[in-house]
Amino acid sequence: MAFKTLFSLVSLLAAFQGATAALTRRVACPDGKNTATNAACCQLFAVRDDLQENLFHGGLCTAEAHESLRLTFHDAIAISPALEAQGIFGGGGADGSIAIFSDIETGFHPNIGLDEIVELQRPFIARHNLSVADFIQFAGAIGASNCAGAPQLAAFVGRKDATQPAPDGLVPEPFHTPDQIFSRLADASQGEFDEILTVWLLVAHTVAAANDVDPTVPGSPFDSTPEIWDTQFFIETQLKGTTFPGTGNNQGEVASPLAGELRLQSDFAIARDNRSACEWQSFVNNQEKAQAMFQFVFHDLSILGQDINSLVDCTEVVPVPAPVQGVAHFPAGLTVADIDQACLETPFPTLPTDPGPATSVAPVPKPPLPSSN
Repeated sequence: MAFKTLFSLVSLLAAFQGATAALTRRVACPDGKNTATNAACCQLFAVRDDLQENLFHGGLCTAEAHESLRLTFHDAIAISPALEAQGIFGGGGADGSIAIFSDIETGFHPNIGLDEIVELQRPFIARHNLSVADFIQFAGAIGASNCAGAPQLAAFVGRKDATQPAPDGLVPEPFHTPDQIFSRLADASQGEFDEILTVWLLVAHTVAAANDVDPTVPGSPFDSTPEIWDTQFFIETQLKGTTFPGTGNNQGEVASPLAGELRLQSDFAIARDNRSACEWQSFVNNQEKAQAMFQFVFHDLSILGQDINSLVDCTEVVPVPAPVQGVAHFPAGLTVADIDQACLETPFPTLPTDPGPATSVAPVPKPPLPSSN
């Protein structure tokens, strides 16, 4: 009942925002092309177009889009009210510290590999009059918009940039237990991100891949459709693991069901934990929920450590993603008999099996970027 109530509230809020936006007087932007509900949003049109053309390959859901979305989490989650209560600086949340102090924070173990996207984004930050904190979250929202089936994610301007680096130890690791991850996210959000909302945050793994869990197979996706924001991630993480995409037995990795697919130990464990297993299963073949719940939780993630009353909502600048492609399914050669079901309250949804030979998953492509960057 609680979920249904929240889902209804989210839907009503979206409808209300859409209706009021149509009635709100708009301002003409200096570029002579765009209008906005607030003049502060005008600068984002140029940032959006620059990102799409020169970082996201003309608007594709490729590695740079995935990593930009990942960066939003790694920057924002680095905040700890529990440390602050002890008189220790606990990080500033979504304050851009991971890029401002990249020489420190990208050296933290959970942030390994993020130095690449930080450096790719740096020229964009330099040529646009936007705080680093705002840029990181905006770039993640634009990157996600290139993935068919994704929700339109929130975009705000007005965040204050970090003046010191976040402390180490605040970003969850793939080898952490559910207890550790649930505790860390609850601390960062002052209790909001509980076991259920942790699952909502992990919807982002539908368009994710790992470069450094097994360095021998960079770009290994977490599901078979890493370019589409669908629910395959929630199906495939519940299939019995049988193989590894590379060397195997790496820290934070467990066996996956498909050739080329990498499964994080933390995803495996949370999908089977009795506090989160049924919520995990509830996303299977529920595209509307996969959109609405991540949209809801990203909004709050993206403003951790900031005063929302001092921010301007510029979500209208974020493109509305294309509809989802395909239908939820078992990969070829697999059926419900291959599911390692942990939720005992409800039957596993009935799904078709893809025809053809056993599914094999290719690494996420990284096309060359324009030389102007």
